[in-house]
Amino acid sequence: MIAGAVLLIGFVVYQLAFSDSRASMNVNMERITIATVREGEFTDYIPVSGTIEPGEVFYLDALEGGNIQQIVRESGAFVNKGDTILLLSNSKLQLEVMERESGLYFQLNNLRQVRLQLDQNDLSQQAQLAEIDYQISLLKPQYERFRELHTKKLVSDREFEEVKEQYDYNVKRRRLTYEAYRNDSMSRAVQKKQLEDSERRMNQSLDGVGHILDNLALRAPITGQLSTEQIEVGQSITPGQRFGQIDILDKFKVRVQIDELYLPRVYTGLKGTFNFSGGNYEVEIFKIYPNVTAGRFEVDMAFTDEVPSGIRRGQTVRIRLELGESQQAVLLPTGGFYKDTGGNWVFVVNQSSGRAERRNIRLGRKNPEFYEVIEGLQPGDKVIVSGYENFGKNEVLNLK
Repeated sequence: MIAGAVLLIGFVVYQLAFSDSRASMNVNMERITIATVREGEFTDYIPVSGTIEPGEVFYLDALEGGNIQQIVRESGAFVNKGDTILLLSNSKLQLEVMERESGLYFQLNNLRQVRLQLDQNDLSQQAQLAEIDYQISLLKPQYERFRELHTKKLVSDREFEEVKEQYDYNVKRRRLTYEAYRNDSMSRAVQKKQLEDSERRMNQSLDGVGHILDNLALRAPITGQLSTEQIEVGQSITPGQRFGQIDILDKFKVRVQIDELYLPRVYTGLKGTFNFSGGNYEVEIFKIYPNVTAGRFEVDMAFTDEVPSGIRRGQTVRIRLELGESQQAVLLPTGGFYKDTGGNWVFVVNQSSGRAERRNIRLGRKNPEFYEVIEGLQPGDKVIVSGYENFGKNEVLNLK
């Protein structure tokens, strides 16, 4: 009895002093995932999806409205600059053009009539001056003879005065007529200049009106691949309506949507890679659209080297976008444990005892594959990375 009591007391003392009093539970190893901590290169990247788009796009807008009379080039066709894509018909526009042309021709005829009248007035005044000069040329010799004869008392005063008055009248008339002709000539020069400017503008307007109907033939502004909306013969197109676009085939870019969480860390020059048809290709951000829609913003990425052969507009590629330079670090594989612990602690497996014990840790950056371990774990440690939701508040797991 004494020996039994001693053994019982010793067992109780041992349990109180040396046994593990932490809460524990038994766990089937087939239901958990164990990963090994290792040292390696940590790459700060995020996976994003991008859509292949043409590097340069020229949109096609109708300058004039009308009904589609003929579809010359179908969507997807390769077009050269100047090729006709659509032919429109617009009877109302044709009538308006004819009326405007008639009005411009009428105004041009009026301008020519005014210019003709100015030329006729100029000729009429020149004729008047010529007639006056002719009269003066007849009267001047007669006036000089009569003056000499009057000095010798060979003609009467009355005869001399008649000749003198006629001569003085024509000299004065010529001076007044010439003054009027000179003033009218300057005014005519200004009027002719204005008429020439008006006629030139009207001819330009007439030429522009003549080209309005040319806009009913919609042509390709550049060489490339045509993409149009769903259009049919007889369909109405309004002025300014966009009916398609032309893509330059030798240039492509990638339009990428990124979570707004990464907006402060994204800048032009960041590079990414993706795999296409067995090859790796590099792209680089060259434009950022800061507007956030539905929690995401967009960037444009250009190919830094060659463009993959066979790539097409609208294809989707999965890009590994690097947010920083690679560094050596202690790496812990990602898993469901993080949502239960917030990365503050994990269960570390002790292979010698067959148990997993809770250990506090501190994690840094994260990519889709690894967490960067700041402290608490060493390379070679084995960690349960599957979810901890079934472990409750137990601090020790007995692995079976």
